[in-house]
Amino acid sequence: MQRYFLTGTDTDAGKTLISSALLLNARQLGFSTFGLKPVAAGCEYMNGEWQNSDARLLRQYSTTTATYPVHNPIALEAAIAPHIAAQREGIALSVSSLFTACQPALEIEADRQIIEGAGGWLVPLNDTETLADFACALKLPVILVVGMRLGCINHAQLSAQAIQASGLPLAGWVANCLHADMDAQQDNLDYLTQWFQRQNVEHLGTVPRFSGIDTSREEELSAVAAHLHWPTIDVTA
Repeated sequence: MQRYFLTGTDTDAGKTLISSALLLNARQLGFSTFGLKPVAAGCEYMNGEWQNSDARLLRQYSTTTATYPVHNPIALEAAIAPHIAAQREGIALSVSSLFTACQPALEIEADRQIIEGAGGWLVPLNDTETLADFACALKLPVILVVGMRLGCINHAQLSAQAIQASGLPLAGWVANCLHADMDAQQDNLDYLTQWFQRQNVEHLGTVPRFSGIDTSREEELSAVAAHLHWPTIDVTA
């Protein structure tokens, strides 16, 4: 079983796109899969419960499926920072409460598993704890999605250094091209590729910009999955 915590350099870096594509990639190779979104802010009320579109996508590409709350135990209505959304709803987020809420999902057996964070690496859970602390409690290797935009070099290096400083292994990174016409995109990519190589962090793929892709359609997400691979280097937390 390979289980990874997936984070991004920022909000809208493409975490769910990459998480879903990795799950599909593994499924196409014959592996069982499971996706977990511990906390999601920005949900809609449907089927008698609050649901998040990103979490639904992870569930869709899980071969080992469970009820929606198992894939996303903390679903918050407002599309704002999770700790603020939770406060508004009277929910006390913490590493321990999140760990308890995720326990049914963590007990599921699947060959390839992705636990997707929210926002960037240091998104707060409360005044003293962050989602990074939750990742450390899980003791999982990390995959970093770099949203290719102006400033991505700084964001990628700071995120990578923070992950490594936490004591968790950085198992790999993905370059997700957010804009087809980003100025000097290849130069930025070349720099990051060389920098991550010096850190001995595996490059898991570069995803070009796909305009108007419907990620709920397997044949369209397959185009993304074709640009990715799972970590091949054996790393443990």
